[in-house]
Amino acid sequence: MPGLKTVASTLALVLIVAVCPWFSSSAKANESLVARIEALDAGFTVEALGNRLLARQALSNFYAANGYERAWRSADQRHQLLEAIESASRDGLDPRDYHADVLAELPNRPMQDLPADLQADLDLLFSDAFLMLGSHLLEGKVSPHTIHAEWTANRRQRNMGQVLTAALVNGDIGAAVDALRPTHSDYHRLVQARQTMTGLLGQPWLPIPTRPTIRPGDRDHRLIEIRRRLTALGDLSGPGNLTDPSLYSGDLETALPLFQARHGLEPDGIIGPATLTAINLLPIERVHQIDASLERWRWLPESLGERFVLVNIAGYELKMMDRGVELLRQRVIVGQPFRQTPVFSDRIRYLVVNPTWTVPRRLMIEDQLPQIIRDPDYLQRLNMKVYRGWGADRQLVDPAAINWGTLSPDNFPYQLVQDPGPNNALGQIKFMFPNQYDVYLHDTPSQDLFGRVDRSFSSGCIRVEQPLALAEQLLLGDPNWNRARIHDMVGSNQPKTILLPEPVPVYIQYWTAWVDDRGQLQFRNDIYNRDSRLLARLREDASGGSHRLTPAAVSYQEPQAKDNKEQP
Repeated sequence: MPGLKTVASTLALVLIVAVCPWFSSSAKANESLVARIEALDAGFTVEALGNRLLARQALSNFYAANGYERAWRSADQRHQLLEAIESASRDGLDPRDYHADVLAELPNRPMQDLPADLQADLDLLFSDAFLMLGSHLLEGKVSPHTIHAEWTANRRQRNMGQVLTAALVNGDIGAAVDALRPTHSDYHRLVQARQTMTGLLGQPWLPIPTRPTIRPGDRDHRLIEIRRRLTALGDLSGPGNLTDPSLYSGDLETALPLFQARHGLEPDGIIGPATLTAINLLPIERVHQIDASLERWRWLPESLGERFVLVNIAGYELKMMDRGVELLRQRVIVGQPFRQTPVFSDRIRYLVVNPTWTVPRRLMIEDQLPQIIRDPDYLQRLNMKVYRGWGADRQLVDPAAINWGTLSPDNFPYQLVQDPGPNNALGQIKFMFPNQYDVYLHDTPSQDLFGRVDRSFSSGCIRVEQPLALAEQLLLGDPNWNRARIHDMVGSNQPKTILLPEPVPVYIQYWTAWVDDRGQLQFRNDIYNRDSRLLARLREDASGGSHRLTPAAVSYQEPQAKDNKEQP
């Protein structure tokens, strides 16, 4: 008799509610939760305890998959998440992005003792905090493509709702959050370095006058403070038993070049304006550099692969790794500030030995044309041919028959092509990974430039110091190629394309702070002024405002795709 069953069920529910008032509170809390999720799905801005819910779609998916039940019933799990939120500051993230302020003020009494609406609000805030924190640890807070903070938690690598569900089931929220951090050892070394650097915050750090220059053997009252700074930064073991701390001698002569080297300065031991500028850099500014570098690490995939090439633009350095072993490390030359090398990842697929160089139109007009006008022998000396038109229909033209002075950006129907040879702008070999920027690695005849401390001289591509050594490592495993045969091919002066046995991932990155293999914290100049804009976005809250005062963001423009595949 269905009618009697219905009555019995209703009576049972009434008895449960009467005997267990928490049941009624819990049911009402779930109803409140459903109402808020429906508002999110309808496109409304929903706040809980004055905090805007950020992970809109991820929250909706999570609660739908869990039957719209409250998720955070365990006080221990809530406490674990609060600890994880506070620990996010070690990663350069702001706990306030994850509702730390309101969640930390939770009353101590059990959740079921709270009003239904408050239960729903707190549950949503805990879930929102987990989803956003996990998302930002996993892939970064700022989008590398738009340089804007992201608040969706709809990340490509993991389904964050499923991650949260699994964490609540096994009960170890802290471990679940920690597992979302990058696993790269470089990242974790930077986190440790950040903790050390934050220990210097609050110490006196008044500017030291940058002139006059101090040389070994000089006496200068500024050396007393310089010694204190280098000791605090770990470059100097301590002041020791000095009879004259204002004398430049002894252990300071050893420590200064080390400090200079790890700041990308000429390690000559001379304390000039550039060295004093680095010494004057505030600890908070160093922390900010580390924060920017940590965020850029979070942009990278969880695994870089067993074998890969990594270029640090700001560090002017390339290294190749294989199963955690460094195969080679080289100096590189990168794009000038007005022709910046972009940050991206790809795969090296082939090499070109003895390449020709087809000069990009922009470079023909901006760089080559003025030199051709000034020097009639310029084209012949650099072994360049001139063609009218493009593609298969182009025609070879005698440069002497061209009135170069009449040409302009709107009237330049020619193409310049440099033949292989010792003066070729691409050198003797180039490493190709077709990409939207038309940037690649290549050799260069200007080897003297590698001796410079600052090496931003190219038009966007990356010049490699020892290209044949890199070619040998990339072709390792191909029985048809070894160093001797590569040398023979270069000597032939004939263009040759060589496919790699397997494409090798290449990561073109931009770090102004990192910890090297010896445990030394390295800093470099922000040559493209990218850190300040990234830091401004990192400090931005969901409303577009800033959590704290930061240096004003400088003008910065994302590098655009090049207009030709031959950018040296």
